[in-house]
Amino acid sequence: MTILSTVAGIALIALAVHDIFTVLFRPGAESRYSGAIARAVWALLRPAGGPRRRVLALAGPLALAAVICFWAVALVVGWALVYLPHYPQQYMIAEGTVAHSPLVGALHTSLTTVTTLGSANALPKPAWLQVISPLEALLGFGMLTAAVSWLLQIYPVLSRRRALAYEIHLLADTEHALDLQVPQLETSSAAQLYAELTSRLIAVERDLVKFPITYYFAETDPHFALAAAMPVLAELAERGSGDDHPDAVRLRAHMLKEAVGDFADTVAERFVLHRRHDTDDALTAYANDHGHEADGAALKHADADVARPSR
Repeated sequence: MTILSTVAGIALIALAVHDIFTVLFRPGAESRYSGAIARAVWALLRPAGGPRRRVLALAGPLALAAVICFWAVALVVGWALVYLPHYPQQYMIAEGTVAHSPLVGALHTSLTTVTTLGSANALPKPAWLQVISPLEALLGFGMLTAAVSWLLQIYPVLSRRRALAYEIHLLADTEHALDLQVPQLETSSAAQLYAELTSRLIAVERDLVKFPITYYFAETDPHFALAAAMPVLAELAERGSGDDHPDAVRLRAHMLKEAVGDFADTVAERFVLHRRHDTDDALTAYANDHGHEADGAALKHADADVARPSR
């Protein structure tokens, strides 16, 4: 019983530590457990897409909270299993305190230790228990710091993605309103615009690889939804790649086209359970997965309840 409980506890602790390390310190690596939790939350709320995007928009925050809760529960239960065979026999119970059942006592000890609060009601007698208790407190503090750090890094990523989507929306609307096309602009202006869009898309794609949980943050407003904007960006890159445009414009447009293709590869391979035939196919699956129209109409004819995006 002692060996089984201890081994199970150590396994849970190692699982939590490995998952935290993978999420925060291995950019591009896929966390098996955190990823599965996020996908499960997304699959649960995904049927509420389309007209009920506000429900789907909860998927990202709920997935984030669920992953952090998983880390906390794994650490608490893991350490409780380590303490379980030794409670209360190898603990000094404070006078006037009623000794709980072994399970409750081990969980209480683990909870108070992992939160760095400590407990004066039950103190370990063996030296090895006195040594590992501060280690649990250290891991608990590290988990809290990691969760806060993760949150602080994720929201700038979402802001960059929303800003890119809104700029694509503005560009599409302006082209339509002024009856102009980007490839027809003065050569240096068109090339610069394509270059800026390329660099920003590459940054967003790298953000998605580094913080895969951001995929599950859906947007209720299509003006800020990259899933709705990507088909428009792909079409813009295609228009600039024609042989009838200056070489500088064609070069930059082709670079944007390649960046769009790489983004589509990332989305298809990592998130969308869909057999990818080409870039358009992957972008359509991406838009559909987020409950948006699969073509540029989502930007030009937004939902009736969204007159203008709120800033």
